[in-house]
Amino acid sequence: MELGNLTEFLVKSLVKNPDMVSVKAFDDEDKITIEVLVSSDDMGRVIGKKGMIISSIRTIVQASSYLNHEKKAIINVDSF
Repeated sequence: MELGNLTEFLVKSLVKNPDMVSVKAFDDEDKITIEVLVSSDDMGRVIGKKGMIISSIRTIVQASSYLNHEKKAIINVDSF
């Protein structure tokens, strides 16, 4: 599964407004940057207490990138 699609699936399964989620992946020379935009109401659901949820999402996406011999993935989350 592509890293952007994996990230989108994980985030949409957590939020109340999955239609408001936007995920874009940018492929650089040495890394893949994944930008995630969610509703400000859902920001807490994605970040989690003490950042545990976003940390878990990053771990899953990193593991997938290593298993598929892809570049390092960086996930940035913001709200609108």
